Amino acid sequence: MKSEAVEFYKVQASGNDFILIDQRKESKLNYKKFAANLCQRKLGIGADGLLVIEPSRRAEFKMRIFNADGSEAEMCGNGARCVGLWAELMKRGKKKGEVNFDTIAGILCAKISGLKKYSGNVSLKMTEPINIKLDISLKILGRTLKINFINTGVPHTVVFVEGLDKIDVAGIGEAIRFHSKFRPAGTNVNFVEVKGPGSILLRTYERGVEAETLACGTGAVASAIISTLKLDTLKLNNKVMVLTKSGEELSVYFKRYKDKVGDVWLQGKADLVYQGKLNGGKLC
Repeated sequence: MKSEAVEFYKVQASGNDFILIDQRKESKLNYKKFAANLCQRKLGIGADGLLVIEPSRRAEFKMRIFNADGSEAEMCGNGARCVGLWAELMKRGKKKGEVNFDTIAGILCAKISGLKKYSGNVSLKMTEPINIKLDISLKILGRTLKINFINTGVPHTVVFVEGLDKIDVAGIGEAIRFHSKFRPAGTNVNFVEVKGPGSILLRTYERGVEAETLACGTGAVASAIISTLKLDTLKLNNKVMVLTKSGEELSVYFKRYKDKVGDVWLQGKADLVYQGKLNGGKLC
């Protein structure tokens, strides 16, 4: 195809970094190949994923998310928060400080506050969690683990541990991620340690990245909800603080109805790191 310059934005939230491209006009890019090439840390821009902005008939625009391996994901919490910030900075929303956009998982609402030149606090209204399953016995690497499952836009397992800093996140995470129980879609894997009342520590192995990431928005939500349903120390809280591997703390808010939760929000800081143009001819 003819070589053409592609404008991109590098964005990040809680250590999750993304390449964002605005493709609301007609595009001939192969997004899967584009993501796999550009997300490489040594040979491309480097990112956990690619965020693509497309037109939508249901909302102000549509967000698509492609993982670093080129696979398309249904949803990404920190990626969506980055999109909310980008939309506010670029004045893409119809209402100041708020934008609604479409995803495979449903329509999301982002509210932006504390806006500075290239950063701001973004609160994201999540889709309702589904398929909650507690205390599943799973044989992994020669032993049986008790895990929990929830879908917060994408599938997540949650494993409670002690001594989080010593856990083999890559090894155990990969084994659970590809376990036959979760085929064909697979699952993200979250390792959680309770820090105190209303507060947890989190490390996540992300499907599609196939490695531990510094943070995961949907994983933070999944871990906060499962922790609330499972642990007495968190049962009375409608807010859980989640300390990520990056060192940044995310806030998860929700309403609890007996053993279910709804009206879920994810809040944290997001940044537009830089923007530029690249020659897409060899990469798309």
